[in-house]
Amino acid sequence: MEPNEITEVLNRPLSRELLARDLTRLAYVAKDGTPRNVPIAFTWNGTQIVLCTAKNAPKLHALRANPMVALTIDTEVHPPKILLLRGRAELDVVDDIPAEFLEMNGTYAMTPEQRVEWEAEVRSLYDGTVRIVVTPTWAKLIDFETTLPSPVEELARQRAERQRG
Repeated sequence: MEPNEITEVLNRPLSRELLARDLTRLAYVAKDGTPRNVPIAFTWNGTQIVLCTAKNAPKLHALRANPMVALTIDTEVHPPKILLLRGRAELDVVDDIPAEFLEMNGTYAMTPEQRVEWEAEVRSLYDGTVRIVVTPTWAKLIDFETTLPSPVEELARQRAERQRG
């Protein structure tokens, strides 16, 4: 997929709405060769998805061996709105708590006092984190109104051809 095509998909209003959500599902291949798909908080910085995890997270070993990932950001209503992304994970070890970590977890309802307590707890627990940065190399938005999953698009095209014939 060409960069301008990715940008066009990601600049659509619905994509922007989905990129402002709290959770994505990160899919990757574990060290034993089996698939994994984990929910994880994220933030979108305008060009990249940024995720943060503990330095001892098992997914880091797998991502170092095979950095190719897929991400799904979707809604919980029917029909779902779905943003599918693919890219390569770049790992950045940070000896502190990155601003993105605090930002991506900052949308949860907390009083200012609770927020101070939560941040102090995070800083006392983590001796640092790893930023997982994904620049999309492929993107698809499915809204079930103007865009459909590729197999369904193909079925609709075949039906239209049958009806014309």
